[in-house]
Amino acid sequence: MFKRIHHVAIICSDYVVSKRFYTEILGLRVLAENYRPDRDSYKLDLCLPDNSQIELFSFPGSPARPSYPEAQGLRHLAFAVDDVVQAAAHLNRHGVETEAIRVDEYTGQRFTFFQDPDGQPLEIYESV
Repeated sequence: MFKRIHHVAIICSDYVVSKRFYTEILGLRVLAENYRPDRDSYKLDLCLPDNSQIELFSFPGSPARPSYPEAQGLRHLAFAVDDVVQAAAHLNRHGVETEAIRVDEYTGQRFTFFQDPDGQPLEIYESV
């Protein structure tokens, strides 16, 4: 019945800053960008190489996401990369802090966490 995840929706506090982060730093491709005047809201459709998508929304006055301690609900979004060290170095060169690289005790794969401009927890996970 379910085949794959089609998209993940993220609400940001500063559309310009988040658009730059997801397109210029993370390198996601823009599929569509729409301004909805009735909501004073942008909707940016972004795409990864496997065609999975992120919908980036801006809604004026939306509350901040509770994060630490972690709240119930979606914990984080993980991106597959070929080389975690290389991906973390790319993020660091662009001023994005990453946690120490760890090894998944079950799979033996390397991974680390970072945050988007609104503190949304994101992960890079080495997949071979």
